[in-house]
Amino acid sequence: MRSSRRDLLRLGGQAAAAFTAASYSRILGANDRINLGWIGAGDRGTYVCKTFNDTKQVDVTAIAEIWGDKLDKAVTTYPNAKGYVDHRKLLEQKNVDAVLISTPDHWHAGCTIDALSAGKDVYVEKPLTLTIEEGPKIVKAARVNNRICQVGMQQRSGSHYLQAKKEYFDTGKLGKITLARTWWHGNGYHLRKAPQVLQQKPSNLDWARFLGPLKWRDYDPQQYFNFRAYLDYGGGQVTDLFTHWIDVVHMFMNQDNPISAVAAGGVYHYKDGRTAPDTIHVLLEYPKEWTATFEATLAPGIRGAAVEMCGTEGRLYIDRSKYEFWPNERNAQPIVVKSERDQTIEHVANFLDCCRSRKLPNGDVQIGHRSAQASHLGNIAYLQKRRLNFDPIREEILPL
Repeated sequence: MRSSRRDLLRLGGQAAAAFTAASYSRILGANDRINLGWIGAGDRGTYVCKTFNDTKQVDVTAIAEIWGDKLDKAVTTYPNAKGYVDHRKLLEQKNVDAVLISTPDHWHAGCTIDALSAGKDVYVEKPLTLTIEEGPKIVKAARVNNRICQVGMQQRSGSHYLQAKKEYFDTGKLGKITLARTWWHGNGYHLRKAPQVLQQKPSNLDWARFLGPLKWRDYDPQQYFNFRAYLDYGGGQVTDLFTHWIDVVHMFMNQDNPISAVAAGGVYHYKDGRTAPDTIHVLLEYPKEWTATFEATLAPGIRGAAVEMCGTEGRLYIDRSKYEFWPNERNAQPIVVKSERDQTIEHVANFLDCCRSRKLPNGDVQIGHRSAQASHLGNIAYLQKRRLNFDPIREEILPL
């Protein structure tokens, strides 16, 4: 902290960025408001930005969005914010301290690295990455620039998830856990149809910017509106849904390094041009001799989403509203703990606290990288139609 301006110039831009980050952390007090920029004004982002605003701790000062109608609506909601089509223009603003990134998945890595390199703290929606190779680059950007980066896996801050971990996993009450079952059925968000207003490209929708790093293709209303159904833009149900649940499993097991993956599934019913499977099964194996599974179908005949941890002394079921512990005893009655708390509210609060304290957040970028990585292994196994063996130390898929 005693470095002179001459020392900073001699050390170069990387040191200067670290110095700026340290200076920012010193001057932000417990009662200071945080200026928030928002990139990607879709449905989920609208809810999360409102959650930030409702804390009364932030001022939304800038919004970036590639469709003018959405941008106009967002700026109307937050009239003190300036609007931009290009997120890089937002990041140039000095009155932006932290950034909420809620773009489609294929923009997560680029926007996050740009924001971290611009000296902004980042709250980015899951999955952190589009591809398995992007994760280490984002982690490096967060660490080099000394930035807080929270990934939107809100169960990490959920009170009843943390309570279950403390009560049953930290104490070993479940015994030896051999299987973690996860499922998420009937998620209708992956079946959305583009509205009439999008059937022809709106004149104020920047399709080229929406595509960003992807190869060019002509405007397609479904690919824009329901991007999760296409593997070019995201990982379908696996990265959208399994990432949440495998992150819970990683938190409970204190292990995030799968060593193998297999998967099966396909587009079995919804023949609408989608490339992400409507039905999928994933199986991961971990070095401490346990497996984790994920199953999902968009067929409306079955619904529900949960995690079930199966051990030699009992099993624990948990979803976003409660958990149930079933001891391995004859005629045993379950212990049920319900929760009415919104985990997103708790996760946003944790992020804002860490912006001030500079402590690592509950859903730190490294954690987000590892949970996305596990999901990517499932998708890669599905696409390659083979068992993958994975080196979790070098983070490399091993050759056949």
